[in-house]
Amino acid sequence: MSARPLQIDIVSDVVCPWCYIGKHRLEAALALVPEVAVETRWRPFFLNPGVPREGVDRDSYLTAKFGSVEAYKAIAGRVAEAAAAEGLAYRPELVQRQPNTLDCHRLIHWAELDTSGDKSAAMKQRLMELYFRDGGDLTDIEVLVKAAADCGLDADAVRRRLASEEDVALIATQAKDAADKGISGVPTFVFAGKYAVSGAQPAEQLASAIRQVAAELNAEIAAT
Repeated sequence: MSARPLQIDIVSDVVCPWCYIGKHRLEAALALVPEVAVETRWRPFFLNPGVPREGVDRDSYLTAKFGSVEAYKAIAGRVAEAAAAEGLAYRPELVQRQPNTLDCHRLIHWAELDTSGDKSAAMKQRLMELYFRDGGDLTDIEVLVKAAADCGLDADAVRRRLASEEDVALIATQAKDAADKGISGVPTFVFAGKYAVSGAQPAEQLASAIRQVAAELNAEIAAT
């Protein structure tokens, strides 16, 4: 049994398909190491920082980033296969609008701070499902409010907060901090604030990393 919880910071974005897959793999990894006490924190990353707050047309975005919509389809097919292997639905053809994810990260942060209990993982999952599975428009405030309500947050309060600039600077600072630390690809899993694993690694590899870092932390405690 771990003497203290192992802190895992997951730097990711809700519109990153490998982050969608990586979240599922992390959960599978945690199930493999029930003897290790873990605390997870979801940290923001902007996969597409140039997208304006109101979002952009999805086809225009794909053309600008990949050269054409068709060029993206080959990439999407490989991701869809990886997602399916994890039991996840990935339907990028349903997405009509590419969002800026600042407000999504604000929701995840507010869910983490919710006084009735940390709901951040559920919020992260709900937003990813809306986007990747359902083609939901994450630029639509009412879609975001409904997602928050689905996760147990107060809809009216969330609507008011989204209409403000509350925690905009905080999220931007956290995302910049990740970039300043050299994180350029997501998901990135940071264990105990000092060991980083990048990419949606298989559950077994993540579980091995969790065991190793937890053992090191326990050895440090025992030596003090």
